[in-house]
Amino acid sequence: MIARLMTALLMIAGLASVASAEPVVKLTKSADAVAVTIDGAEFTTLRTAKSQPKPYFFPVRAADGISVVRPLEKPEDHPHHKGAWCSIDEVNEIKFWAEKGKIENVSVELIVPEGNPARMKIVNHWLGNDGKPLLIETVQAAFFVNRVLVYDLEFQAAGQKVTFGDTKEGMFGIRVADTLRGKQGGQISNAEGKKGEKECWGQPSKWVDYVGTVEGQTKGVTLFDHPKNFRPSRFHVRDYGLFTLSPFGQNAYTNGQLPSDPFVLDAGKSVRLRYGLYVHDGDTAAGKVGAAYEQFLKAIE
Repeated sequence: MIARLMTALLMIAGLASVASAEPVVKLTKSADAVAVTIDGAEFTTLRTAKSQPKPYFFPVRAADGISVVRPLEKPEDHPHHKGAWCSIDEVNEIKFWAEKGKIENVSVELIVPEGNPARMKIVNHWLGNDGKPLLIETVQAAFFVNRVLVYDLEFQAAGQKVTFGDTKEGMFGIRVADTLRGKQGGQISNAEGKKGEKECWGQPSKWVDYVGTVEGQTKGVTLFDHPKNFRPSRFHVRDYGLFTLSPFGQNAYTNGQLPSDPFVLDAGKSVRLRYGLYVHDGDTAAGKVGAAYEQFLKAIE
């Protein structure tokens, strides 16, 4: 009798534990990819195959499984806009953004394979025209249950001086789903209350939010800049669906109002940049974008 009672109590305790268990992010590594799941459902997948021009995240899904990025098949423009990614043109005049130069993944290490956040370390080589590393990009990536992705990167000049030219073609960002974009009714806003491409493009901000409808549901994608970056980034956000931010390009982003200001890394020197991506349901207020931004700040030392 006592044994049966103890067994029943243990079963109840076990069920209660399962019921109260918090959702977690899990990272699963395969030959050319790392799947990122939340409670067993896909959030995104890092694509790392050396056969492709650069690593990228695809798809990127909201909590109900709807993808907030444009499909890869038969894009109507800019085929190099793949999911969510990091690249930029004019690195020693090599156009990595346009995929004229190759960014090769060399390693992914799962630091915290399961948790909230789960964490991975990514190392990519930006190859020069001689096929040798020009830049070494080392990323500490963190993935939270509420679909905040922290992309904390360091660029190191590998064996020679590296110059980042003044260009609008960069750097960390996403190509949103076609029905979410501004030309189909999507709404763009930033932390300072500016609205639309005209007011938000080329402007620095803590964050910009892009909200629209995908499969009949209101979805939003937010990009975060970090105040400790070496200079504020400006947002390359377009009604046709491109949504990125970059610290390189004050002349390009101000339509010539500010002088060109290339950024130079001497051989062996490095620079750190911290960005965030957030996928939410509902509009900016419903998605609690301000709170997610504060979470992003606290996640980075």
